[in-house]
Amino acid sequence: MSNSIKSTALEPDPSLDGDAATLAQRLGRALPVYGLVGLTVLLALLFSVTSPETFPTLFNLRAILSDKSVIALLALAATIPMITGKIDLTVGYGIVLWHILAISLQTKMGLPWPAAVLIVMLLAGLCGLFNGLLVELAQIDSFIATLGTGTVIYALAMWHSGGRQVLGELPDGFLALTGGQLLGLPIVAFYVLAVSVSLWLVTEFTPLGRALYVIGANPKAAQLNGIAVRKHVMGAFVASGLLSGFAGVLLASRLQIGQASVGLEFLLPALVGAFLGSTTIRPGRVNVWGTLIGVAILAIGISGIQQLGGAFFVEPLFNGVTLLVSIGIAGWAQQRRNLSIKRRIAERQLDSVGQATPVGVGAAAGASAPAHPAGPA
Repeated sequence: MSNSIKSTALEPDPSLDGDAATLAQRLGRALPVYGLVGLTVLLALLFSVTSPETFPTLFNLRAILSDKSVIALLALAATIPMITGKIDLTVGYGIVLWHILAISLQTKMGLPWPAAVLIVMLLAGLCGLFNGLLVELAQIDSFIATLGTGTVIYALAMWHSGGRQVLGELPDGFLALTGGQLLGLPIVAFYVLAVSVSLWLVTEFTPLGRALYVIGANPKAAQLNGIAVRKHVMGAFVASGLLSGFAGVLLASRLQIGQASVGLEFLLPALVGAFLGSTTIRPGRVNVWGTLIGVAILAIGISGIQQLGGAFFVEPLFNGVTLLVSIGIAGWAQQRRNLSIKRRIAERQLDSVGQATPVGVGAAAGASAPAHPAGPA
């Protein structure tokens, strides 16, 4: 039972950090927790100053929310198996087939759009189940298993579409899935919010979520404590598949066209967002809000750079550099924190020895003192 990545299940004891006496110590502890959040705010302020007529506008906000909502959903889909210490690459490959099927089932087979959506979601869930079987029953590393499954899915998408665009007239109900607005913002942003809140509640406040984190930290210990590791990991892959299928449906509704060349470009930013999520809010622990912060910093950074006239290769370059820098900062901060904790533990041990010494010395002295002879009767 191998883990592709490690998820920290148990929260560290805050008392081991000691008291932050200086401002530098407080900032050092806040950096890995809120550093990425602060960087996101700074980037937004910077681009608002450099592009005051285009960046800090409601139009740009709507564009970012609309364009990056699918990536946010895929990042959340990748987050679920990452909590258990696994990785799912089919979130990027699968969306290619799911958005093509969502359109072709309606335009070529004449199915009503609710039935098409249901079939796509069912197939995506079965794909996740298959990944779970490969990882848990066949004991194949999740990276290799999902890479192989994803490649097969991509080949099926090419075969189904014939390498051509899938076109046709789509019903208004299907287009309304992404075409509407709520409170002046794209409705897809509220889909992301609803999914995020649901995942947050499940992972942070339920026994199921706690079990997933324990499996990610130590699957053998989880099994010894009565947690059904195999069932939970397979369930995580199924949930990831269902969420990626939902993202594919929304992509089809937004693009209104299906083609095999669309979708793979979502894989890197989705994984980057999920990995960045483990470096903020709760550093070292994959978490929902951290994932959203990771997607937000990518969206803001890329949008701002493009408005400044960035070249076509800016987006993948920014994704890669941001991932490396953020993980480097988180690793450095975690090393400093580990050293601080070790030093604090050593100080506690020395204090306990120092407090116990007088008692031991007094007891030894009392035991070794000669007994006074009794006086004459």
